[in-house]
Amino acid sequence: MLLKVKAPLDPGFMPMAVVYRDFEAAVAAEGGQKLTVGLERNDGLTSVYTVDIFKDGTGHDEENHEFVERLVKTLLWTRGGYKLIIAGSKLIADRIKADYAVGGARDFDRDFMSGVYEADFEVVHVPFEQAPVQKESATPVGRHLDGCRIGFDAGGSDRKVSAVVEGEATYSEEVVWFPKLQNDPRYHYDGIMDAMKTAASKMPRVDAIGVSTAGVVISNRIMTSSLFLKVKNENPEAFEKVVKNIYTDIAKELGNVPIEVANDGDVTALAGAMDLNDTNVLGVAMGTSEAGGYVDGNGNITGWLNELAFVPADYNKNAMVDEWSGDYGCGVKYFSQDAVIKLAPAAGIALDESASPAEKLKAVQKLMAEGDKRAADIYETIGAYFGYAVAYYALFYDIKHVLLMGRVSSGEGGSILHKTAQRVLREEFPALAEKITIHLPDESSRRVGQSIAAASLPVIG
Repeated sequence: MLLKVKAPLDPGFMPMAVVYRDFEAAVAAEGGQKLTVGLERNDGLTSVYTVDIFKDGTGHDEENHEFVERLVKTLLWTRGGYKLIIAGSKLIADRIKADYAVGGARDFDRDFMSGVYEADFEVVHVPFEQAPVQKESATPVGRHLDGCRIGFDAGGSDRKVSAVVEGEATYSEEVVWFPKLQNDPRYHYDGIMDAMKTAASKMPRVDAIGVSTAGVVISNRIMTSSLFLKVKNENPEAFEKVVKNIYTDIAKELGNVPIEVANDGDVTALAGAMDLNDTNVLGVAMGTSEAGGYVDGNGNITGWLNELAFVPADYNKNAMVDEWSGDYGCGVKYFSQDAVIKLAPAAGIALDESASPAEKLKAVQKLMAEGDKRAADIYETIGAYFGYAVAYYALFYDIKHVLLMGRVSSGEGGSILHKTAQRVLREEFPALAEKITIHLPDESSRRVGQSIAAASLPVIG
């Protein structure tokens, strides 16, 4: 695969956007057939995506399956759903059904979606003429800055909180914590409560609380989250009793104030939309994991899952496997502190194995601040990854702005990442470069902007 902008530390990188482009060109040259993928989620909402594939039985059956499997994976984690409807090729539908069967290649995805939507996951086939009809819903979110508000951002390496009075952040702090290592929900509860009380002490009163958190949130409940993974795996009863309602319970303890909890990626997109005073914003936060969020053309949240950490970024089957999902080439290993850590050996940087992931990231950032070219190569590689990923995301989102946030984008390394991603769009996808702008906010906004945007989530009264 010839790339116009290479990832210097990853010669085997096969970006999904280029694979998609080449596949569709090959199908067009030979003549193919249409395939529609439908995904049904809560309240009967259904997302639909149609693509051209090779005709069955023309010597491309394996190629078709590999392509559609990655496409279905992408749609599942961008849109969400518990019922997968394949309209068209029964051959493809049967292969996908096997992938998502109990014990199949995508068993993790099947189990995850069943838990999120509290329904059995299923894959069904229908003729192309009976393809499902799209049914989407979007709701206004945030931008409420009246009164005295607490904005809290729960990350995997640190937690951030802001006291926001009449739209102005009067106090912000970051505290290092290690939620992923703790199976006692009391650790999480006490840490969150401490942050809330600190912010509350900086204001005359608390009118509302807004929370930005990793994971899937439904009706202010934590359905699943990497932050509470140890609790869920080792203490599932505590997860059900304590974690799912952790934020609403804390709000009650603080005086039963209004609270709104949202996925951190959606809050990233909201922060960008507020700052830019525009719409069609895709927010990407590169921290402990990759968080995604989207504000549509009407300035609304779509209700899609937007879990970009599990969206394929690399078609290369030899790419690094994510320990949680057991899948290869997914965004979490390309757009998070894990990406920096995985590229360090290729750059010739030896990191202290006893250090935490956050400490390893800081070590590379220190080298970057000292002008070390090896560190610069890491950020240039991630920038190439990201430029191609933006082009791939544009196949599934109508994007005018991409907002890049999170700890990985801090400092000079973030600038290199940003410039390289823009270069990919200019040289490889010039039509997208004319439409899409990648934004790198200033340092203070990048690090605490999500907690401030989170404060705007709830309506007072």
